[in-house]
Amino acid sequence: MPQAAMTAAPPFFGWRVVWAAFTVAVFGWGVGFYGPPVFLPAIQAARGWPVALISAAVTCHFLLGAVIVANLAALHGRFGIVAVTRAAALASAFGILGWALAAEPWQLFAATLLSGFGWAATGGAAINAMVSPWFARRRSAALSTAYNGASLGGILFSPLWVALIAVLGFVGAAALAGGAMVLALWWLSGRYLAPTPASLGQYADGEAAGGTAPAGAAALPGRALWRDRRFLTLAAATSLGLFAQIGLIAHLISLLIPAMGAQGAGFAAALATVCAIAGRTGLGWLLPAEADRRRALAAIFALQVCGSLVLLAAGGVSVPLLLIGVVLFGLGLGNATSLPPLIAQQDFAAADTARAVALVTACSQAAYAFAPAAFGLLRTIAEPWLFLAAAAIQAAAAAVVLGRRAAA
Repeated sequence: MPQAAMTAAPPFFGWRVVWAAFTVAVFGWGVGFYGPPVFLPAIQAARGWPVALISAAVTCHFLLGAVIVANLAALHGRFGIVAVTRAAALASAFGILGWALAAEPWQLFAATLLSGFGWAATGGAAINAMVSPWFARRRSAALSTAYNGASLGGILFSPLWVALIAVLGFVGAAALAGGAMVLALWWLSGRYLAPTPASLGQYADGEAAGGTAPAGAAALPGRALWRDRRFLTLAAATSLGLFAQIGLIAHLISLLIPAMGAQGAGFAAALATVCAIAGRTGLGWLLPAEADRRRALAAIFALQVCGSLVLLAAGGVSVPLLLIGVVLFGLGLGNATSLPPLIAQQDFAAADTARAVALVTACSQAAYAFAPAAFGLLRTIAEPWLFLAAAAIQAAAAAVVLGRRAAA
C-alpha cells in the first residue's frame, strides 16, 4: 500500500484554536470587562474615595484599551499573537493588583495603563485575530463559539469576584485571579495560538482551499480605510449599538429590583446572558456564508429596539413584560460583537480585515466607555428616558449599518 495512503491526514487544528480563543475570552471579559464594575464598590469601601473618581478610572481603563485596540493588528504583526497575548495576561494580572493596592488616586489611574492593555489584547479584536486565519466559509460559526467565552466570563467571574473579595480581600482576589489568568493564557498561547494553517499544511475550514476576500474588494492602505463608507458606517453603527447596550445593561438590575426584588433582578440579568449565548450561537451556526451580514446586524438592532420598548411598556411594574423585554434585548447582546468581524470579512480585502476589525472595536469601546455615565444622567431626569434612548440609538444603528456600500 502506498505510504501516502497509510498516513492519515492530521485533524483540522482550527477548532482547537477556537476553544483556546474561547478560554482567552472567558478570562479577558471576566477580568477586563466584568471586573471593573465589581472593583468599584470594593475600592470605594476600602478607600472611601468618591464614586465619581473611581468611575473615572473605569472609563480610563476602557479608553486606554481603545487606544491599544486601534493598534492591535500592528502589535500582532510586529511581536506575534503569542507574545502579545502573554503580555496581556501579565498586564491584566499586575493591573488589577494595582487597582487593589492603590493607596492614592494617581496610583489607581496608573494601574489602568496595565489593565487597559490587558483588556484590549484579550477582547473582541484579539479573539477575531486568533480565529479568522483558520476559517473563511465557516467563520460565523467559529467566531460565535469563541465569543461565547465572553458571556461565560460574565456568568463565572461576576459572582466569583464578589465571593473572592469577600473571603480573601481585594488584594488576595486579584492575586489569585490574575495568577490563574497568566498560567492559563501563557500555556494556551504557546500550544494553540503559535501554529498557523500554513505551518501545519492546512487550509481555512479544514478544506482543500482557503477562503478568499469578497469579489472586487480592493486593499485600502494607510488612511484610505477612514475615508471608506463601508468602514465608517460599520464603525458608527457598532459604536451606537454597543453604547445603547452597555448603557442600558449597566442600569438594568437596579431598574428591575423594584418590581422583581434583588434575587429576581439577578435572575433576569442571568437570563439576558443566557439569551445572548443562544442568540449568538444560533445566528453563528445558521447564518449562510453568502448572507448579507449587515442586514442581519440591522435585524439584531431592530430586535433590541423592540426589547427596549417592551421594557418601557412594562412601566417598571409588569414582571411578564419586563422578562419579555429582557429576553428580546438579551438575544441581541452577543451578536453586536460577533457580527462586525463577519461584516468586515465580507466588505474588505483580506489584508485589511484585521485592521478594520481592530479599528471598529476601538471606536465602539471608546464610545461605550461613557455609556453608563450618560444613561445615569438620563436616569436622573426620568427613568423612562433610558428605554427611549436605547430604542432610538439602536434604531439609528440599524439605519446606519444599512447605509453602507460604496464601490470598492
